Amino acid sequence: MKIVVDAMGADKAPAVEVEGAVQAVDELGLNVILVGDEPRIREELKKYGESREKLSIVHAPETIGMHDPAAISVRRKRQSSIVVGLDLLKKGEGDAFVSAGNTGAVVCAATLSLRLLPGLERPGIAIAIPTLTGVSVIMDVGANITPKPIHMLQYGIMADAYSRYILHKTKPTIGLLNVGEEETKGTEFIKEAYTLLSESKLNFIGNIEGRDIYAGTADVILCDGFVGNVILKVSESVIDTLVQLIKREIKASVIATVGAVLASSAFNSLKKKMDYSEYGGAQLLGVDGRCIISHGSSTAKAIKNAIRVASEFVSEDVNRHIVEELESY
Repeated sequence: MKIVVDAMGADKAPAVEVEGAVQAVDELGLNVILVGDEPRIREELKKYGESREKLSIVHAPETIGMHDPAAISVRRKRQSSIVVGLDLLKKGEGDAFVSAGNTGAVVCAATLSLRLLPGLERPGIAIAIPTLTGVSVIMDVGANITPKPIHMLQYGIMADAYSRYILHKTKPTIGLLNVGEEETKGTEFIKEAYTLLSESKLNFIGNIEGRDIYAGTADVILCDGFVGNVILKVSESVIDTLVQLIKREIKASVIATVGAVLASSAFNSLKKKMDYSEYGGAQLLGVDGRCIISHGSSTAKAIKNAIRVASEFVSEDVNRHIVEELESY
C-alpha cells in the first residue's frame, strides 16, 4: 500500500508533511510518496538521518496556495503538488492521497482527475467529531454549498458506509440538521431532503438541532457545505477560546493552580479527545479514489494520523461499500 502525500499544502510545509511521513513509515510501516519541491523535501529529510526504503519523492515544481482560485489553479498549475499527487492515484501508482492544502483545489482536482463513483452527482467532505457518546460524523463540511435534496440522500449513504467501516458502528443513526425537530420545519430544500431520507433504508431518526451535534444524538449529521463549514470553524474557535479562558482562570488563583495540577490527567485526557490531530483529517467521499483533506495548520502528528486514516480507508474498501449501497437504490 502506498499513500501519496502533498508535501506543499500545510502552513508549515514541507516540514510537517516530511516529519509526519517519517513517523508514518517508522511507526506504522506504511509506504509514503511525498510530492512537491524535491530540493526542499530532501533538505527536511536530512533532519531524520538515514534514508528510508518506504519513503520516496516525486518532484512537483508548482504549488497551489490557500488563496488561489481553485478551478483556475487546477487547470493552470498542472505541475502542482495537488494535481501531480492525484495523477499518481489515477495511474494506479498510489492507493490514497493526503493533502493539507487548498480544500477547493483538492475537491476540484480529485473530481476532474478521478471522477465520481457510479451513481453519484456530487462529492462531499465528512469529518469525525468527538461527542458525549463517542464519535460522530458531519457531512458535508465544505465541498458543496448549494446541494440538491438528492445529494443529501447520497451524503447519508456515503456517511453511513464511512461510519460502519471506519468507525465500526453497527447501525449508524442519521440526523438531518434543521432549525427544529418537527418535519414541517425548515426550507423546502430541507423538507424534500427529509422525505427522501425517511423513505430510504438508512437508519434516519429525523431532524436534529444544533444543540444535538455534540450531544451525540446522531452518529451522522447531514447538512449543506456552507452550514457544515461554519459549524467546523465555530467549533474550532470555541475550543480554542475555552482553553484560553481556563488557562486564565487557573493562573489567576493559587488554589485553582493546585486543583489543575491534581486534575492534570483529566485535562490531558480531555485534550486528547478534542485534539483534531488525533483524527487526521476529513474524508472526501464520492470520488473514485481515496482522499483525505487535512487542516492547513496541521502538525506532523496530524499528517501521520491522516496517513493512517487513508490506509484504513484503503483496507476497508469503503468506496466499494458505497457503490454497493448506491446500486441498491
